[in-house]
Amino acid sequence: MQAYSRTFAHVYNRLWTGFVHRVAPMIAEFYASTAPGKANRSILDLCCGTGQLALHLLELGYSVTGIDLSEHMLQYAKENASAYVESGQAEFVQADAASFSLDQQFGLVSSTFDALNHLESQEALQTCFQSVFSVVVEGGYLLFDLTTRAGLLRWNKIGVDDSEEAMIVTRGIYDGQGSRAYTRISGFIRTASGQYDRFEETVYNTVFDMAWVRVTLLQIGWRDVHVARYEARGVPFSEAETVDRVFFVAHK
Repeated sequence: MQAYSRTFAHVYNRLWTGFVHRVAPMIAEFYASTAPGKANRSILDLCCGTGQLALHLLELGYSVTGIDLSEHMLQYAKENASAYVESGQAEFVQADAASFSLDQQFGLVSSTFDALNHLESQEALQTCFQSVFSVVVEGGYLLFDLTTRAGLLRWNKIGVDDSEEAMIVTRGIYDGQGSRAYTRISGFIRTASGQYDRFEETVYNTVFDMAWVRVTLLQIGWRDVHVARYEARGVPFSEAETVDRVFFVAHK
């Protein structure tokens, strides 16, 4: 899994938090409606990035542990949730989602913004699911989203975002056939001094077969695994490969 640069983490923290802000209330609402959500206030934010999901859950009174491979992402997460870190309600740990262990048990593990697409292989995703299984309480949940092959195909284009704050060029590259897609991101972002920092990053995405993902979860021991669209999150959806992004919900 990738560990991003300091400047890229800064760009992410400033400009790319909108999706998490949209789905965070849905995740909180879902967990609150479950039996573990009424008894267990501990949540693991897997691939937490700069801690935007964690912050939303912390504000609702949950205790949150966030893990991420990037020390720069984690630094922003600690700064964004500094009051909760100081009080002991939040903890951020550098770890690889593909294989990790924690002493604590959680009622919910959540991962958003297709973070698990950044794992480099099916084997890495499988060991991730196994690691999560070991830290979830009996009856707890795993909730995550993935971008599908169709979604990655729609990223196969050039985009330009130009404003006073930043100028960013993205180039998505995927032929629709292989198991890897990548996006080249470069540009400039304004600093507090008014100057601009240049950055360049290549973000890799693994193309997972959604049926394989579901079967793998069941083989590990997860049950009641269902796939849903964002706009109809409570309704199981059988045509996962036809939409850009899907959510998986798995029960232990």
